[in-house]
Amino acid sequence: MDKEMHRIKGWKSVVCIMLLCMSFFSCGKTASSYIPDVPFTFQDALSDPRLSNLSVAGGAVLINGYGVCGLILYHEPDGTYVAYDRCSSYMPQNKCAVTLDSPTLTVTDPCSGSKFSLSDGSPVKAPATLSLKSYAVNVSYNQIFVYN
Repeated sequence: MDKEMHRIKGWKSVVCIMLLCMSFFSCGKTASSYIPDVPFTFQDALSDPRLSNLSVAGGAVLINGYGVCGLILYHEPDGTYVAYDRCSSYMPQNKCAVTLDSPTLTVTDPCSGSKFSLSDGSPVKAPATLSLKSYAVNVSYNQIFVYN
């Protein structure tokens, strides 16, 4: 009887250690951690011709060279601005840059066909289930600043 109890205690210890290891290695992976943080600051005048589509609510522009796959800047109907990384949240390791749709209410991942809303970055068409990575935006004295 003592040998059997000792064997059961041994198995319980192994199972506890395995569960502890599994929970340790699964921690810390949030939706935003799948697209890496790349430090940057983008600044430009809203009067820059490259940003002319932002002069009207609902306008959007793509800016290359910032973040993981570039930036999407979108002028919300309420007058505010939002910014997202162009890197699709579906299989972000592929670094597939989303493209603007017409009208500019959504963007599409050309690799998977996923679509995302520009108002909040959320997926509106599968297979993506995670939102686009968003960045902070400030507008001051006709200058737009985007950073992480």
